[in-house]
Amino acid sequence: MNTTEMNESKNQARVPVLAEELVEQAQAAALKQTADYAPGEREELIARIKSLLLKQDAVLVAHYYTSPELQQLAEETGGFVADSLEMARFGNEHPATTLIVAGVRFMGETAKILNPEKRVLMPDPAATCSLDLECPVDAFSQFCDEHPDHTVVVYANTSAEVKARADWVVTSGIALPIVEYLAGQKQRVLWAPDKHLGSYVQKSTGVEMLIWQGSCVIHERFTADGIKNLKLKYPGAAVLVHPESPAEVIEVADVVGSTTALINASKTMDVQEFIVATEPGIFYKMKQASPGKIFLEAPTGGISATCESCMRCPWMAMNGLRNLAEVLENVNNEIFVEEDIRRKALIPLQRMMDFAKKRPSLKVKGNA
Repeated sequence: MNTTEMNESKNQARVPVLAEELVEQAQAAALKQTADYAPGEREELIARIKSLLLKQDAVLVAHYYTSPELQQLAEETGGFVADSLEMARFGNEHPATTLIVAGVRFMGETAKILNPEKRVLMPDPAATCSLDLECPVDAFSQFCDEHPDHTVVVYANTSAEVKARADWVVTSGIALPIVEYLAGQKQRVLWAPDKHLGSYVQKSTGVEMLIWQGSCVIHERFTADGIKNLKLKYPGAAVLVHPESPAEVIEVADVVGSTTALINASKTMDVQEFIVATEPGIFYKMKQASPGKIFLEAPTGGISATCESCMRCPWMAMNGLRNLAEVLENVNNEIFVEEDIRRKALIPLQRMMDFAKKRPSLKVKGNA
């Protein structure tokens, strides 16, 4: 039995199966935000949001995976588009007293952990993440307790409670050097929650790890055969893959990296066509940086294999202009993190940021 198989046999029973109905519920909620606008509705919403941001002394921070119109609005209003940690750090440096986080719940929690003095609001706090759902704190804490000789490293895509149980928090952009550093310190690593990213880190570093068996419902659907078939139509295209994808998809990639790394690769590579295996919200920044290039969605099996590419994250799609205007008007959907949890979760986050500061060539950017 190889290392991956041993890890799966040890961890698989502890990971709850993500019910398809939860994905369907998120898709239903997203439809309310993505439905066609009535004549003039979109323009009225944007104008109202811009006015309310000023009235509420608020700044909008949006994740790369949200819709292009939210990313554009964040930029137009002096906000920011980035990954979750950079969103939180921008909020810390910005003078606004209220942060509006367009993304998923763990991103709002991370913003609150790093900015406890600020009010953090979300268009829909029910927007979550499959990685978060598949790593409940009680089951994960039990697993950690069963392996007290391991250093606990968790991906940023986790709840505040899981972060509070960890020794280190990492993004996909800094996971490799941190795991290598821990191995150099003779520390044994317990990784959570993404099994594909964990396996990629393990293979890349040669460090044996105990790996929790969670996964991203979007990245897990990409297929190597689908990408190979698309390459037949676009033989000159470069394949960009996020490491939350399965190993066989990573194997066909020209570049494997975080959201930030993939955006940078699309700018710097002397290639005009790209097949991109991650959430398509990232195309906004890619096209903005390289308007003359062509970006293609990597094929997936989709839900029940009924579509060629069904990779839109339903929870990210729950963020829209309609509920953004509502949260600004009603000043609701505030994110709270218990102070004891916040203080504990801040320790592994700060540890990661301090690690990066001591190594100028490293960046902590890049979680999903």
